[in-house]
Amino acid sequence: MKVLAKQPNVTENFYLQDDTLQNILKDKLPLPFFNYADRELAIFGALCAGPIDERAKHTDREGEPRLVRYNKFGEETSRVWVNEGYKQTVKDTYNTGIVGYVHKEIPELGHHGNYIYSFAQGYLLSQSEPGFYCPVTLTMATAYLLEHYADDAVKKRFMPHVCSTGDVELYEGATFLTERQGGSDVGANTVSAKLIDGTYHLYGEKYFASNAGQCGVAMVLARIEGAAAGSKGLTLFAVPWHLEDGSLNGITIRRLKDKLGVRAVPSGEVVFDHAKAYIVGDPSKGIYYMLEALNLSRICNAAASVGIMQRALQEAYTYTSARSAFSSQLTHYPVIRHSLMKLKAKHHAELVSLFDLIGLYDKVTAGNGTQEEQILVRLLIALTKKETAEQAIHFSHEAIELHGGNGYIEDFVTPRLLRDAQVLTVWEGTANILALELIRLVQKYNVQELFLQAIEQRLSLLSPCYLTEIVERKLEETRELLVQFTALDEAMQIFEAKAVMKQLVSLYESLNVVEYAKKHRGQGEQLAAVFLEEEWNLRSLGEQAKAIRYYEDIFI
Repeated sequence: MKVLAKQPNVTENFYLQDDTLQNILKDKLPLPFFNYADRELAIFGALCAGPIDERAKHTDREGEPRLVRYNKFGEETSRVWVNEGYKQTVKDTYNTGIVGYVHKEIPELGHHGNYIYSFAQGYLLSQSEPGFYCPVTLTMATAYLLEHYADDAVKKRFMPHVCSTGDVELYEGATFLTERQGGSDVGANTVSAKLIDGTYHLYGEKYFASNAGQCGVAMVLARIEGAAAGSKGLTLFAVPWHLEDGSLNGITIRRLKDKLGVRAVPSGEVVFDHAKAYIVGDPSKGIYYMLEALNLSRICNAAASVGIMQRALQEAYTYTSARSAFSSQLTHYPVIRHSLMKLKAKHHAELVSLFDLIGLYDKVTAGNGTQEEQILVRLLIALTKKETAEQAIHFSHEAIELHGGNGYIEDFVTPRLLRDAQVLTVWEGTANILALELIRLVQKYNVQELFLQAIEQRLSLLSPCYLTEIVERKLEETRELLVQFTALDEAMQIFEAKAVMKQLVSLYESLNVVEYAKKHRGQGEQLAAVFLEEEWNLRSLGEQAKAIRYYEDIFI
């Protein structure tokens, strides 16, 4: 790793080839922290582009997790086998502090890390292994729940292991919500918790339990005997996979799911039968706690999506730059340039907006956010998760098309990108579930007013130019749209919510790219101009596209 840090190759390093990410971190991190992150991310970026990517290919095609239910004596073990390369990726990733340094001191700096740094690592990891970023996400959510809500005894037992950076044994985390009869309707869950001799034990089944057999501790929603029906009757428990003597903690895996993509993460059907469990926080607030963790997981989902977008774009550009057709290099054709530049500008907007959201999330989770910011961050999470997940699929599709027939062949990474991207619209809430979140926030908090005020205030701080004029016009259009939307009855709001979310996220991204352009002129202004033209369909028929005009300035 030290050799890679001394002489990194930009073409084989996901971090060093990403100017937007580097500028974001310079803007958002104090200089000593940036210098540390800049060095460490260059090391990790090389690992992700090289060894981790090779291991991911093997895991996807030949080395996916397998369930070993019994040992040689016929005893139930419910062990999940993973290949040696996967194990090395686990070690390489967690030892960077991707989870641990959010919650404990970075020795070199003498202070904790933050989510900005953690999500930068996750974004790089997802360019090669978005499947494994799922267990990392679950471990992040587990650490969040333990730190914020567990009592001292439970924290002492689990937190050092969940936040391990190689100093102690690692316990990966998991969050088990889904049950066969419920799905998104968590209130229909039936896994029960019984108090026996002063200790709670769980009984029942979780139907889609990711990181099964690999986690050291799972955060599980269960219903204590006599608790109310529905989601408000659920309590959050920390459930160790093994007991202190190393035996299974009353947990078995019925089977692992045969998934379309993200094969690196073992997802299974888990059965609890007298599984020892520890209450986390107030027994009456389990669903509230898990929804807090869900918001964190949705940001992770967005980071994975934007990582896939970047990899798809990079693969498309590399391929078309080397490929000729009809006696000319593909990237000499205007239609190819237009396709690549549109992807570049959209990815830039998504990345800048994602880290704008993460900055606010860092502030809120540190306890420094206002009540308005706490509400606003929930809206931005829903908007960003929905848009990035959909764009990850779109980018993967575009990359396949730009490869032609080769894009459909498993020798190339593009089929895996599409398969891995597809789940991101489902994980952590579908578009319909996210639309319901928008409606709840509008009805309960008038979040649309907070959103408009935030955009207007930030826009007022920018010196006027043609870019800001476009955003100002779109702000007024959005204001009118929201007036109409809030006047609808609830049934019609549900029907129209996804279209409204698209308008909101386009406005949010437009503001972010213009703010970035004011700090980083030149390419930043060109990317903003292309994004605004394409996102809002501003070009007239026959007019030269800004994507064509600025292509060589950005790519060459």
